[in-house]
Amino acid sequence: MTAPLPLISLRSVCRTYRADGVAVTAVRNVSFDIDQGEILAVMGPSGSGKSTLMNMIGLLDLPSQGAIYLEGADVAALTEDRRSSLRARSIGFVFQSYNLLARHNAIENVALPLVYCGVGRKERLERAEQSLEAVGMLHRAHHYPRQLSGGEQQRIAIARALIATPLIVLADEPTGALDSRTGAEILALFAALNEAGQTIVMITHDPSIATQCRRTIRLHDGELVSDETLAPVLPKRSFAS
Repeated sequence: MTAPLPLISLRSVCRTYRADGVAVTAVRNVSFDIDQGEILAVMGPSGSGKSTLMNMIGLLDLPSQGAIYLEGADVAALTEDRRSSLRARSIGFVFQSYNLLARHNAIENVALPLVYCGVGRKERLERAEQSLEAVGMLHRAHHYPRQLSGGEQQRIAIARALIATPLIVLADEPTGALDSRTGAEILALFAALNEAGQTIVMITHDPSIATQCRRTIRLHDGELVSDETLAPVLPKRSFAS
């Protein structure tokens, strides 16, 4: 029986850019797979290449060398329009700073990715309600970001990341702007989502977050220095806890 393809495969990936006329290699010769249903952390200090790696996994950037495969397809072989469409439908992003639009209420912020997927307004709002309910925020649907706490804004951001039923959610320092109690609640939410089958990659410099994932990839100076699988310890709670 043929083994299923990894969701994402990186093969000898490098990313080089120019800064003040000097070539800088941010990621060097990195290879690993991400399987469907995994929850893993990419960990390293500032400047280790975490964000550059996330941008490549999220189809925002292409590698300078090497290859990235999404369900077996070489993403570099796709047109820019096809990559943009694939990113909108397959990748959900969660950022430390939430990135909510101040002039739009919660349900409008959550529905926004579906605009780029060509979904009609009625269906967008119906699916946004479902996504808000999944993260325990339906009662805040018509509140604006300024009316929400940091934890509530991050839940809204997670609902937005989930609305297109992505193959993978990429979370960049998702608890970095939160106090410890609220951060623990957000981690519990990610655990519940993963239990429901969502693939999640968390980018972090915080060992306490990384050790709560089932797998931790560590970067240093752009190179992969370890890839460890750990026992899961994330608390099991409902989405709305």
